Amino acid sequence: MDLLNWLAEPMLYGFMTRALIVTVAAALVCSILSCWLILMGWSLMGDAVSHAVLPGVALAYILGLPFSIGAFVFGAGAVALIGVVRSTTKLKSDTVIGVVFTALFAAGLAIISKTPSQTDLGHILFGNVLGVTDGEFRQVLVLGAITLAALLFKRHDLTLYAFDRTHAHALGINTKWLSTLLLGLLALTVVVALQAVGIILVVAMLITPGATAFLLTRRFPVMLGAAAGISVLTAVIGIYASYYWDMSTGASVVLAQSGVFVLAYLLAPRSGMLSQWRIRRAAGRRTTEVRTAA
Repeated sequence: MDLLNWLAEPMLYGFMTRALIVTVAAALVCSILSCWLILMGWSLMGDAVSHAVLPGVALAYILGLPFSIGAFVFGAGAVALIGVVRSTTKLKSDTVIGVVFTALFAAGLAIISKTPSQTDLGHILFGNVLGVTDGEFRQVLVLGAITLAALLFKRHDLTLYAFDRTHAHALGINTKWLSTLLLGLLALTVVVALQAVGIILVVAMLITPGATAFLLTRRFPVMLGAAAGISVLTAVIGIYASYYWDMSTGASVVLAQSGVFVLAYLLAPRSGMLSQWRIRRAAGRRTTEVRTAA
């Protein structure tokens, strides 16, 4: 089988073409947002929101509503609940986040376990990108475009807020509004990625691309481009791997992203393990030469 036929074969099936478009869209949105989450130390918040939407998805199914409505309502509700508990207690943020998202995730599991239906829990948790309907397809593209446009439109304010909140406030930027906007976009992003990789694996798409790009560069515009490129490339690799190796699509995408992260961890020009080893070795050699000369 030549390369062109190998690349074209999966695209002969409409569901594979649709899966590729949806996965690339979700990966692109998640990768851009992940850069800000990494810089602001909000990775755990992404984990919390992705798990907290489960009861919303379950209730939406029971009521016959689109999954996206229940997911967004509970995602935004989880963010609001975390903010309320954090502001009215002396508990640290990571503690509050852990309590809220585990409680909501357990509530979702309880609802599903008590609901007599043919709901496939695996599809909710791990995604069902190969079975995306026309309505879900349009929903992912529209919500993804809205989220991406909002992130790019406010990128300068969000970047300043991520690096120096005090300076941003001094310049007259409403930092509370920016925080609310970013959390709302996080909830929307989870809804977008839900169809592609499911609730559990979406957290990897919200963290891994930004973490990988952070290892490769310290310039934020370059970081955004690198994260987007890595995420789109690994989405395509994951789709093809799932087709030819008969694997879960969401898991294939996340494994591809993890593989690129490992490569960056080892080979990044300045922060990679091999580069650090060379630097330490060179420093040790210079120290030995100085001692010998003395």
